[in-house]
Amino acid sequence: MEKLFALLLLMFFSIAAWAEPLDINTATAEEIAATMTGVGKAKADAIVKDREANGNFKSVDDLKRVKGIKDGILSKNRDKVTVKGDTAASPAPAAAAPATPAAKPHH
Repeated sequence: MEKLFALLLLMFFSIAAWAEPLDINTATAEEIAATMTGVGKAKADAIVKDREANGNFKSVDDLKRVKGIKDGILSKNRDKVTVKGDTAASPAPAAAAPATPAAKPHH
């Protein structure tokens, strides 16, 4: 039984090590708390509230704007989180106007 438990535990951590980083712009507080080392439910809630109040994070370093998130927590979690989601409300590039043929001179 102990060997089975150890095997399951090893499999879980192996899968977690290969998992994609968590997008802090779309993650729930529960996902953040479960993924980030040193971040419990209260800090995870603060991260989500900050995101809702101030807009998406543009980089992982932007987490420092949340009270209680310092360099130490960021260094432990930099490889676990990302900011893939809609990080900027930049306008879409304007479509090019269709080319009009040059007018031919009349002779």
